[in-house]
Amino acid sequence: MTNETKLIKVNGISLEAKWVNARSHQNDRVMVFLHEGLGCVSMWRDFPQNLSNLTGLSSFVYSRQGYGKSDPVPLPRNLDFMHAEGLDVLPNILDVEGINRAILVGHSDGASIALINAGGARDSRIEALVLLAAHVFNEDITVKSIKEAKKAFKIGGLREKLAKYHGTNVDCAFWGWNDIWLAPEFKEWNIESYLANIILPSLVVQGEDDQYGTSAQVNAIQTGIGPEAKVKIIPNCGHSPQIEQKDITLEVIARFIETLSNNK
Repeated sequence: MTNETKLIKVNGISLEAKWVNARSHQNDRVMVFLHEGLGCVSMWRDFPQNLSNLTGLSSFVYSRQGYGKSDPVPLPRNLDFMHAEGLDVLPNILDVEGINRAILVGHSDGASIALINAGGARDSRIEALVLLAAHVFNEDITVKSIKEAKKAFKIGGLREKLAKYHGTNVDCAFWGWNDIWLAPEFKEWNIESYLANIILPSLVVQGEDDQYGTSAQVNAIQTGIGPEAKVKIIPNCGHSPQIEQKDITLEVIARFIETLSNNK
């Protein structure tokens, strides 16, 4: 099972998934990776493997419906699509894979899904959060960059680049993400109400030059969660710390995980 991509059934939907350095014991901690709004298993590249090597923990990576090799998703997406992922799909994935102790590692939309899960589901299996470029509300800078991505997808070659990862799901993946974030009614999307319920150790990482969100996102998360939230702002870094400043990001996460008690 280790390092091999497979399909798992969750709520009757086939999802692409992969274990990295699969655990040797049912009660070992597992890092569960939640990808960005245009991501999938393969777009994490070797980051899960590198982090597993540093921490000694197993990684479980999956593609949400509509991404990668997972089943397509009906469009348009609902306004509460991230809530459905965090409160329904993710707990069921943990059930299917028998994951009893998880550290959620989320990027962008995936980080928002992690926050919704931690603040809404209050699942005792979740022991910590690693949040890369998380969103807790929609900002003008977010909309601006998503509009630019729309143009790049139509005429700038972005579709061809994404097709290498998503295959026949490329249009589903892009438009499912792009259309909902640009929908007028999504302008008021906000998950700050979940933050006060989160009592987990949390690492908040953001690039200083993130083109999809300002420091207001980090400030809101830190204020909402309180002392359990530790923040790392990475210079010379945009929206994808795990790619743009990979070594620093790996080091920061590994150090955070090392501080967690009973790290087995």
